[in-house]
Amino acid sequence: MSEATEHGHSHGPTAADLAAGGGAHRRIWPMVVSLGIIAFFFVVELITGILFGSLALIADAGHMATDLVALSMGLLALLLARHGSLTDDRSFGWYRAEVFTAVVNAVLLLGVGAYVLYEAVERLGTDPEVPGGPMIVVALLGLAANVVVMYLLRADVGKSLAVRGAYLEVLADAVGSVGVLVAGVVAMTTGWGYADLIVAVLIALWVVPRAVKLAVDALKILNQQAPKSLDLAALRIELEELPEVQDVHDLHVWSVTSGMDVATVHLSSTGDHCAALTAAQRVFAGHGLAHATVQVERPGADGQCESLTW
Repeated sequence: MSEATEHGHSHGPTAADLAAGGGAHRRIWPMVVSLGIIAFFFVVELITGILFGSLALIADAGHMATDLVALSMGLLALLLARHGSLTDDRSFGWYRAEVFTAVVNAVLLLGVGAYVLYEAVERLGTDPEVPGGPMIVVALLGLAANVVVMYLLRADVGKSLAVRGAYLEVLADAVGSVGVLVAGVVAMTTGWGYADLIVAVLIALWVVPRAVKLAVDALKILNQQAPKSLDLAALRIELEELPEVQDVHDLHVWSVTSGMDVATVHLSSTGDHCAALTAAQRVFAGHGLAHATVQVERPGADGQCESLTW
C-alpha cells in the first residue's frame, strides 16, 4: 500500500483534469469571428464620429475599441488555457489568464465611461450641431454587428470570465448603438444637438455599474473566496455528520477560474481511511466540487495544522 493511500490523501489534478474543468471545451471560433466584425465597425464608427463631430458615435467607437481589446485578450486567455503547458511552476496552467483579462476589461470600460463624461461636460454650452442621417446609418450597422457578436458569444458566457467580459462589452455597445440611433433621429427631426451629449452620458452611466460588477467577480477569484453558489457552512456540516469522520478542519474552497472550483480538507477518522475518503468525496461531488483533495488523519495527528496562523 502506498503512503498516499495509507493516509487517505486524494491525488492532485492531472493535465486532463484541468483541461476538462478549466476550459479546453470552450469554443475559440466565435471569438475569432467576433473580433473581425467588431474591428471593421470600430473603424467605421470612429471615422464617422470624427468627421461629423458626434460624441455619441465617438463614445460608441470607444466602447468598440475596448471590445477589440477584450476579445483579443479573451481569445489569448482561452488559447493559453487550452494549449498552455502545465509545469512544476504552473501546476494549474494558464487558467487565471481569464481572470486577469476580466479585470483589465473592467478597467477599460470604466476609463471609456470617465472620458465620455469629461467630454460631455466640456461640450456643455457649445450648442453642438450633429447631422442625424449619418448617425442613424452607422448606429443601425453597429447595432446589427453587436447583435451578431452577442449571438456568437452567448453560449459561453457562463463558462468563462474572459468571454463574459467580452460579452458585456458588446452588450454595452448594443445599448450604445440604440442610444446613438435615438440621438440621430432627434437631431434629424428637431435639430437639437444636445441629444447627442445626453445619449453619450447615458451610455457611460449604464456601462459603469456593469464594469464594476465584472471587476468584483474577478477580484473575488483572485482573493480565493469561496464561489458564491456554494454553501460552505452546509458543506462543513455534511462532512462532520459522516459516521467515518470525527473532526473536520482546514476546509478551503476556491475558484482557479470560472467553472473550475477546487477544494481541500483535513479529516480525522478512527475507522477505515479509505471509507472516510470515499464518503467525503461523495459529499464534495454533491456540492458540485468534482475535484477535492482530502487528507484523512488519525485523531490527534492534526496538531501541526492547528498551530498554523493562517
